[in-house]
Amino acid sequence: MSDCGCHHEAKNKEERRILWIALVLNAAMAVIGGIAGWIAHSTGLLADALDMLSDATAYAIGLVAIGRTARFKANAAWVSGSVLLLLGVGVLVEVGRRVMYGAEPVSGWMIGTALVSLAVNLKVLRMLAPLKSGEVHLRATWLFTRADVVANVGVILAGLLVWWLASPYPDFVIGALIGLYVIKEAFEILGDARRAHADARKTPA
Repeated sequence: MSDCGCHHEAKNKEERRILWIALVLNAAMAVIGGIAGWIAHSTGLLADALDMLSDATAYAIGLVAIGRTARFKANAAWVSGSVLLLLGVGVLVEVGRRVMYGAEPVSGWMIGTALVSLAVNLKVLRMLAPLKSGEVHLRATWLFTRADVVANVGVILAGLLVWWLASPYPDFVIGALIGLYVIKEAFEILGDARRAHADARKTPA
């Protein structure tokens, strides 16, 4: 009966591999979605790109934190949560600006880009499925990606409504909803960071 920890090491290696792939795919789609959102004048696409960036940030923290101290993990989470909060507020400000001054989102760009994002997120979700019953931070990555799938579908529906109604308001609505969701995620990360800091103070250095 071997108890050398080889199984645990192999499991960690596989988790790292999955998180790296998920990180690269999400970061790439965040950049593509952000550029497409700018070209298409779509707050929905910009907010969706931000949501994918928040997931990429979560994966990066998970990777960087492996083998680090509890205090380091708490600080990393606090920084990412603060950045996400600022970005989420920025999305809401941009939605408000476009409502006030007008915008003409391009439905074709919205639908096409969101379909590609949806395909990527479904692949990542399938890859993360074995981790959803694991440790809390691994379970969180699966939940974040599942929320991305919902956001992608929302942008597709908003794009169809923009085309059908010849109105930018469906895009404004989905952009605001995703922006609010990112802010909620940011507060959750900050809450986790605060609790982690408290736990780290209780643990001797």
